[in-house]
Amino acid sequence: MRMPRVVLTGLLLTTVAVVGPALPTPAVAAALPYQDPALPVATRVDDLLARMTLDDKVGQMTQAERKVVTAADLTSYRLGSVLSGGGSAPSPNTPAAWADMYDGFQRGALATPLQIPIIYGIDAVHGNNNVYGSTIFPHNIGLGATRDPALVQRIGRATAEEVTGAGQDWTFAPCLCVARNDRWGRTYESFGETAELPSAMTTIIDGFQGTTLDGPASVLATAKHYLGDGGTTGGTDQGNTQISEAELRAIHLPPFAAAVDRGVGSVMISYSSFNGSRLHGHKYLITDVLKGELGFSGFVVSDWAAIDQLDGQRGFTQAEVVTAVNAGLDMLMVPTDWKTFVSYLRSAVQAGQIPMSRIDDANRRILTKKFELGLFERPYADRSYASTVGSADHRALARQAVRQSQVLLKNAGGVLPLAKTGGKIFVAGKNADDIGNQSGGWTLSWQGGSGNTVPGTSILTGIRSAVGGGTTVTYHRDGTGIDSSYRAAIAVVGETPYAEYSGDRTGSLGLDAADLATIARLRATGVPVIVVLVSGRPLDVAAEVGNWNALLAAWLPGSEGAGVADVLFGDHAPTGKLPMTWMQSAAQQPINDGDGKTPLFQYGYGLTYGTATR
Repeated sequence: MRMPRVVLTGLLLTTVAVVGPALPTPAVAAALPYQDPALPVATRVDDLLARMTLDDKVGQMTQAERKVVTAADLTSYRLGSVLSGGGSAPSPNTPAAWADMYDGFQRGALATPLQIPIIYGIDAVHGNNNVYGSTIFPHNIGLGATRDPALVQRIGRATAEEVTGAGQDWTFAPCLCVARNDRWGRTYESFGETAELPSAMTTIIDGFQGTTLDGPASVLATAKHYLGDGGTTGGTDQGNTQISEAELRAIHLPPFAAAVDRGVGSVMISYSSFNGSRLHGHKYLITDVLKGELGFSGFVVSDWAAIDQLDGQRGFTQAEVVTAVNAGLDMLMVPTDWKTFVSYLRSAVQAGQIPMSRIDDANRRILTKKFELGLFERPYADRSYASTVGSADHRALARQAVRQSQVLLKNAGGVLPLAKTGGKIFVAGKNADDIGNQSGGWTLSWQGGSGNTVPGTSILTGIRSAVGGGTTVTYHRDGTGIDSSYRAAIAVVGETPYAEYSGDRTGSLGLDAADLATIARLRATGVPVIVVLVSGRPLDVAAEVGNWNALLAAWLPGSEGAGVADVLFGDHAPTGKLPMTWMQSAAQQPINDGDGKTPLFQYGYGLTYGTATR
């Protein structure tokens, strides 16, 4: 469990021996009621709230990015949270450096009069993907293809251990969007296009948070992005979801209801709008529906600088702060302009624009989770979990997830599985030997990147490890050098990394010219061609798939590419099922299960060796 740095014994604060840099003993010797872990959380919160000034309360509602805040700032402004944006990491990017950074910020928080610890947020969305050396699990679209909620829960637990090992205690995951248009650049962050599939996969919350929030390696989870971000017109990121409230409730709300039922600690609001109204100012959906109707008792956090978008003008105003907080936001992610936010929020309360009851409600929600996490008793990084970062057990779990996520869409003549022994196999394609490409966005950086960005196994390395004696594997990225002497050719093609903004596709959803040329070189020899598609969404391949012997959707498998080879060579039969309807052409977008359109492959489709699965 989280190793105690400072332990309450009776009414006295006592330090215990720890591994790592020495940390100061808190200044207060006598425990006040809120410092007594024997008291109920609600009692402790009430006692602490009664002691807090307006500055304390405003600070708790403020979240700043680590690059623009110091430990001294946390002391002076009494901030409640720090976060790392995508790719925002200490140097060196090691678990120990992350833990040292966390402890430094925590010392600043504990130097305040009331010694309220911070909570540190990070986008650990497919493993602790900002921390170098972490296990990188498949993105959610691949996990949706597994149809295995128990596996997803285990992935949440493994991720929580690796997050804890690097010192953080709050992840901005899971994404529970229901992606309804594959043009959207965040499609891969969705478990699937129907309400049922993301709802079932909320088991990952149980993995993140554990059986109790103060238990071993418990990390606060975040259900995001509330509400309807997967249903915007045209699949435009941060766009407008133009549907009826009945459809919003039927398709997009159920996963959040399921998350609330599982006790998710926080909910992040979407940048998008619902019928023209920005979600960050939507009091009905946040306060009435989420907190009232669904009974959500955790705290609501904004997305990155999102309150700046409420009036459509650059730079946020006091009026936007008033709108957002009165709508029900409890903690505001104001990464760079946090000092301006603090000033505006304080002034708004003093001017009576935001009632103190709303401020107290926000603080009560935030403080409750901090108490439940045990942060007041164990505020510093738990370095005992550092050994789990990228551990063999976690990589084995990721490999299992990869092979279970593979969806076999075509297998003409039973070309798969490939025999391990005898003859020659040719491998080509830009995604065959590129861990960065197979990991996708949100991997060490916001948009991700190509190349050997993280430790792991490429798909090519997995293929080479899978074959037996007497088999030669030849690789050329563009397919040059192949001839008819090879018994099979594997083309590993598809997308390169992206995240929101750059990930939206308004035009073609097909393979690029280089991929098509690579496959054409392989086909020209007459050798059976197996296409492995590495992508964050279904691609428009209907015009080409008839010329391929086999098609395997590998999604974005992460760091353990050997899981793809496990299926190609028959160590494990494919069991994955499509979490998204596969288009006949990009012109069909949006296309979803039950909408009457004829797909290339229907939602839930997947072959195994010998028969179809559904």
